[in-house]
Amino acid sequence: MYKVTNPATGEVEKEYPTATDEELDGVMGRSQAAYASWRRTSRDERTQILLAVAKAYKERTEELAAIITREMGKPTGEAIDEVEFSASIYEYYATEGPKLLADRPLASTQPGTAWVRMAPIGPVLGIMPWNYPYYQVARFSAPNLMVGNTVILKHAPQCPESALAMEEIFRQAGLPADAYINIFATNEQIATMIADPRVAGVSVTGSERAGTAVASLAGQHLKKVVLELGGSDPFIVLDTDDVAGAARQAVAARMENAGQACNASKRMIVMDSVYDEFVSEFTKAMAEQVPGDPSDPATTFGPLSSEQAAQNLMAQIKDAVDKGAIVHLGGERVEGPGAFVQATVLSGVTPEMRAYREELFGPAAVIYKVHSVDEAVELANDTPYGLGAAIFAADEQLALEVADRIDTGMVWVNEMEGGGPELPFGGTKRSGVGRELGPLGIDEFVNKKLIHTPPND
Repeated sequence: MYKVTNPATGEVEKEYPTATDEELDGVMGRSQAAYASWRRTSRDERTQILLAVAKAYKERTEELAAIITREMGKPTGEAIDEVEFSASIYEYYATEGPKLLADRPLASTQPGTAWVRMAPIGPVLGIMPWNYPYYQVARFSAPNLMVGNTVILKHAPQCPESALAMEEIFRQAGLPADAYINIFATNEQIATMIADPRVAGVSVTGSERAGTAVASLAGQHLKKVVLELGGSDPFIVLDTDDVAGAARQAVAARMENAGQACNASKRMIVMDSVYDEFVSEFTKAMAEQVPGDPSDPATTFGPLSSEQAAQNLMAQIKDAVDKGAIVHLGGERVEGPGAFVQATVLSGVTPEMRAYREELFGPAAVIYKVHSVDEAVELANDTPYGLGAAIFAADEQLALEVADRIDTGMVWVNEMEGGGPELPFGGTKRSGVGRELGPLGIDEFVNKKLIHTPPND
């Protein structure tokens, strides 16, 4: 189940055994035992360990980047960026965590003094995806370790080498051995872990199907859950003095990680007054995207994560084309080995097509023409997802008014979607529940404990 299959070549480079049920039970017992001591460590000690983790990421950047380039096809430059961003997350929670976890005084009608203390809850399980192997783990692990929880990490089957590298870094940084445990578990074993009373909470980043399954199990066993699932984010252009610039930002927002990002802009919703120019400029910029060997500096986007992923995207594109969508660019596989799909631009997509409702997870974008602000908002919200959005308008106040009407967890005005360790990440509707990163991310798996004392007199 766990193996490195280079998606640029299709070759299996190494395989790893999955855990036995006995090993699984041992992992939960070890994590629970480690929690008893880890929760009592000082926040200063946790800070120093997380800073050491960040330092290790920086020192091993090229090595770590090369691992995920082989595992899931991320171009070297983007892989390096991911490693560096992950280091910044550990630094953020190392330095800001103690302040974010400080006692919070409460005004009370009851005589005496009241405050809320942010306390850990126990071992937490992270189920992480393949598309950002280090970043996704960092945004789950860093706040939980700072809180005082212990972490059990189940990574994607495509990412065993990066999973082991992260576990090694935690050990070398001085984290107690069982405060962070990597496990190569099956889906059935994950269900067992969620049901086990030794596991206090679970976080999953992945597909809507995976999130639904995890949330159902967690609910049955009264476990706290955070879900970061899919997205079909709109990139709304109402008007702009620089259509070409907006189009290039839209391409950048669509094509990061070969389009395999939950918060990538996937639906370009463009006002009729600038639509024709935008389509022309967007298509031209997409045509400049170069697929190829992800270790080659000339490559701008690599393969999809697997052959199955490429087939799934092609099925969505074919369904749209068969039902009348217009192909402005691409729409085919790239010749040769590997899980490559051409950079693709579609328009004329209608509700009966899969591409209208489903997330396109790859280098394919859909452009829609609208004739009013109300139509743009209605189309943007006509999706089961609600992760992020970008809104471009010469009138910033209008953009802010539209932002209030968009049903997403994040909105970026007059810029493509971005992010930072200090900015909360998460969505609404079927894009999930809960938040990661920033001050909200450290609040998820904590016991917000009320403490009250009587008056001094």
